[in-house]
Amino acid sequence: MGHLDHATFGWLTPVLSYLMACVGAALGLRCTVRALNTTGRTRRNWLITAASAIGTGIWTMHFVAMLGFGVTGTEIRYNVPLTILSLVVAMAVVGAGVFAVGYSRERTRALALGGLTTGLGVASMHYLGMAALRLHGSISYDPLLVALSVVVAVIAATVALWAGLNIKSPAAVVVASLVMGGAVSSMHYTGMFAVSVRVAPATTSLTGASAMQFVFPLAVGLGSYLFLTSAFVALSPTAHERRASASAQQALEGSTAR
Repeated sequence: MGHLDHATFGWLTPVLSYLMACVGAALGLRCTVRALNTTGRTRRNWLITAASAIGTGIWTMHFVAMLGFGVTGTEIRYNVPLTILSLVVAMAVVGAGVFAVGYSRERTRALALGGLTTGLGVASMHYLGMAALRLHGSISYDPLLVALSVVVAVIAATVALWAGLNIKSPAAVVVASLVMGGAVSSMHYTGMFAVSVRVAPATTSLTGASAMQFVFPLAVGLGSYLFLTSAFVALSPTAHERRASASAQQALEGSTAR
């Protein structure tokens, strides 16, 4: 059995990955709140942004954490197409859950369905990402811990969607995103503790890209996307601010006409 180290860089990767999950959750929740206060194309665009933010945050959290994953006796590589597919799955399935909540009239049923769909999507992203792992040896999983990680993912997704429906103030969104980030991180490490590796002698070179060659640049790029989108959302006027601006403009035009 190979010795697994989940934090080869100490606390750096767990803390940084947690922060990325929190940023993605906070941005997604703010975009969902904005979407529920609008209609038509504007609502659709905010929901797309919310799905991309949450999906990107979860994916970035996973692979930043994986930068600290090491196995004694073997190097680690990643299958590039599978790694990209895990990102697409994360964004698509989270999008399905967010849109279910954003457009459904029956909120309770939509919340249950959206939470289940999004949670299974998060778990699928995680295990697709793990399927992209290449090393000298074989990987096995503890079924009970795998099942627990899926349950944690569903609960985390349901709580996040509930927060999007019920939490309006920025301070409450921050608290909810911290909780969501912790839940996503817990799901990740529960899934990682389910992993066992049996190292085999190296007979051929590993295919795929190393973490620093592929995962790290992509994670940095997606992290930059999250922060830039956060700035855009922060600077965009809310529905209340737009109504106040319109009222002020009408008052100004009325006084000018007199």
